[in-house]
Amino acid sequence: MSAEHARGSRRKCRVLINPKSGTKSAVASLRELIERGLTRAQAEVTTQFSHSVADGQQKARRAVQEEVDTIFVVGGDGMVNSIGSELIGTPTALGVIPTGSGNGFARHFGIPLDLPQAIEVLATAPRFAIDVGTANGHPFFVTCSMAWDAEIVRSFEAMPMRGIAPYVFAAAAELITFDPQPFDIEFDGHETVTFDYPAICTVANLTQYGGGAQIAPSARPDDGIMEMVMVRHRDLPHVLVNIRRLFNGTIDQLPQVFTRPFRRLVVTRPQAGPIQVDGELRESPAGVQIDLRPRGLTVRVPQT
Repeated sequence: MSAEHARGSRRKCRVLINPKSGTKSAVASLRELIERGLTRAQAEVTTQFSHSVADGQQKARRAVQEEVDTIFVVGGDGMVNSIGSELIGTPTALGVIPTGSGNGFARHFGIPLDLPQAIEVLATAPRFAIDVGTANGHPFFVTCSMAWDAEIVRSFEAMPMRGIAPYVFAAAAELITFDPQPFDIEFDGHETVTFDYPAICTVANLTQYGGGAQIAPSARPDDGIMEMVMVRHRDLPHVLVNIRRLFNGTIDQLPQVFTRPFRRLVVTRPQAGPIQVDGELRESPAGVQIDLRPRGLTVRVPQT
């Protein structure tokens, strides 16, 4: 028996909106649009605002207790992460109505960035279980980065605008002061490889950084493995010259780009440094352990 039939013909949906998704009138219009679209799909809809990370997570936990079928997050990858983390291992599915700057989760699954189209597609989207990564115990669904590719987030968060251009400026600013260090990486508990001063060290569960940039074109969300993508600091200029490959899905074809599938990863660095987790910067000790939970999160995404 499917979850929908088990919970009745009208599935219970909860919409969590980031109130910073626009002006007050724009948010009100968005709320009305979502409620109308989901109700047409025979869903019982309630809408709430997520005023902070803690507030949103508390509301997500309550929704699980109330046997809500799906929580639709209206926000970007950071909010998707904070709410989705509360749904791991539960029957409640996650749906994403993208209003962020990068929207890596939505872009990977082909969720339209046009909001009316996204709502129409998601209203009848099937349930689908995806893998979940953890970085030192913190869940991620899209990517986790550990070198210059993590530090970019610091400058990007300080910029007043969002989009590709500010991201490029943030990358340039962080590259000036970036101090690379060697990484020892243990793959699946039986092989350790030393990487000579990586500038990019990203673990990908999905293909996207966000904004259309495909850092791991071969990544699949439900295959029980993740992809590690590494570029040494001395090879970075050659990769940047070929930056178009990041957007056409061929970056992994460059010989300077090292990729490796794995299930468990342990990174040892000489010094502590920040890591990027689904677009959010987090402080980390020198050691970073990446673990995989196969099909740990149920999502509603378009049929592919």
